[in-house]
Amino acid sequence: MSQRIALDKVSATQAAIALLDEIVADHGPVLFHQSGGCCDGSSPMCYPRGDFIVGDRDVLLGTIGETPVYISQSQFEVWKHTDLILDVVPGRGGMFSLDNGRERRFLTRSAICAVPGN
Repeated sequence: MSQRIALDKVSATQAAIALLDEIVADHGPVLFHQSGGCCDGSSPMCYPRGDFIVGDRDVLLGTIGETPVYISQSQFEVWKHTDLILDVVPGRGGMFSLDNGRERRFLTRSAICAVPGN
C-alpha cells in the first residue's frame, strides 16, 4: 500500500519556523507527526527524521520548508477539511518531541476549509 499525500494542508507561523530552525540546527533533519494520541494529546510531535518510521497508513500533509508533516490516515479522515497551522506557545513539548525542554512547544491550530458542493 502506498502512502497518501494531501499536500498544502499545513502551514506554519514565523514563531514555529524559528523554533523548527533551532531544532534542525541542533538535531539535523526532522519530521512532524500530528499526534492523535493518549500521552501528548494532539500535539505535533517533532522527531529526528531517522528515528521515526512513517507507516503506510500515514498521510503526508505537506512540508514546512524541507520538513515533512504527517498524520495518521484515520485522523486525516476526521480533519481532511481542515488546514493545520503549526504555531508555538509557551510550555513544554511532548515527552518524546524535540521541542521538549525548550520552554516553548509546537501547537496545531486549524482553519476549516470550504467543502466542495456545500
